[in-house]
Amino acid sequence: DVGGPHGPYRQSERGDLYTHYANQLVESGHAFKCYRTSEELDELRETRKASGMHLALKPADLVLPQEEQERREQEGWPYVVRMKVPAQGTCIINDMLRGPIEVDWAQVDAQVLLKSDGMPTYHLANVVDDHLMQITHVLRGEEWINSAPKHQLLYEYFGWEMPVLCHMPLLRNPDKSKLSKRKNPTSINYYRRMGYLPQAVLNYLGRMGWSMPDEREKFSLEEMMVHFDIQRVSLGGPVFDLEKLTWLNGLYIREDLDDQTFLKALMEWAFNEAYVGQILPQVRPRVETLSQVAPLAGHFFSGGPVVSKEDFGDTKLDHDTTVKLLQFLVWRCETVSGWNKDALLGEVKLLAGHFELKMKDLLAPVFIAITGSTASTSVMDAMVILGSDLTRARLRHAIEVLGGVSKKQAKRLEKEYRELDTQAS
Repeated sequence: DVGGPHGPYRQSERGDLYTHYANQLVESGHAFKCYRTSEELDELRETRKASGMHLALKPADLVLPQEEQERREQEGWPYVVRMKVPAQGTCIINDMLRGPIEVDWAQVDAQVLLKSDGMPTYHLANVVDDHLMQITHVLRGEEWINSAPKHQLLYEYFGWEMPVLCHMPLLRNPDKSKLSKRKNPTSINYYRRMGYLPQAVLNYLGRMGWSMPDEREKFSLEEMMVHFDIQRVSLGGPVFDLEKLTWLNGLYIREDLDDQTFLKALMEWAFNEAYVGQILPQVRPRVETLSQVAPLAGHFFSGGPVVSKEDFGDTKLDHDTTVKLLQFLVWRCETVSGWNKDALLGEVKLLAGHFELKMKDLLAPVFIAITGSTASTSVMDAMVILGSDLTRARLRHAIEVLGGVSKKQAKRLEKEYRELDTQAS
């Protein structure tokens, strides 16, 4: 924690600030305490839905009879603090890239600002923090456009100058779907472990929705800084194409690295004492000659093993169970906070119990997905050494090799997984 002039910087340490400003809004008549229960809220939304109205709940929808409001307050019912919003009309948001944006107030709800546990929602916290930290420009994804009226209204309520807003286009997959960490490796650690050069990744990200005036594809950060103009950002939804990134990375290797710097990059990537030191205890007891090391440990130094659908045919599980098991393991891996063998073993045991399988049978398809072989180093240790990002990427790749999961299948699997998740918690 390096500190700074606008600390504290952890939201958990700024609770008194948020409470102060939420109470200020209540006292000024711009917000109100809402004692409505979740059941009442659901009923209100259903009523609006049945009437063909916007589902956004307004202060008038949420108000309780005065006597009931006082009763719940006196009895200490839990409440949230909600902001007041106009029932009708149009809000105009000025955006650096898009110009004036019109949002119908009818679709903006009486946003919760302070939850019943005293914690702020993003909508209150970001406005308070940005103001107190003297933020002048806010750049965020275009999915936040519909929340901008709430933020603009809060700035007006507080009497503060609003930062300049700029809503950036979202990154897309080649099929134009939204880039998602549930489906794609979005962690920078994944690309580091896959052997992409930092300068190539930075160059490629710089091209996401923006281009140099001369349209060249390869440029340095310094060159980008010289020529950058936010008005050159395209609103068309930039496509994150892994093949294009790989091509660009290869260009950097061939054009910018000589043999000496290439060797240095390899050593920094994986052929270093710290990383190899984790692998040696897995390999040494299993080899008789040094020439056996590379075939046995190759999966530690490759982006991912080459596997086919047929590779999974010798396990004791049928196709659908294998896909389900691998998908459940991906989801369990996403919840692991401490990536170590004990934590992973706990998740595997949980799945073994759910699928009523012996550990050996459950791990058989996992072994193939992670190492690309049926005989190699310990798969559990391999997962720990490879790390969360590569492990999940290999499991996802195996699922795709097996035919993937359709939207219909995904809904069914998610329902069953939620039951497992409930049992685990």
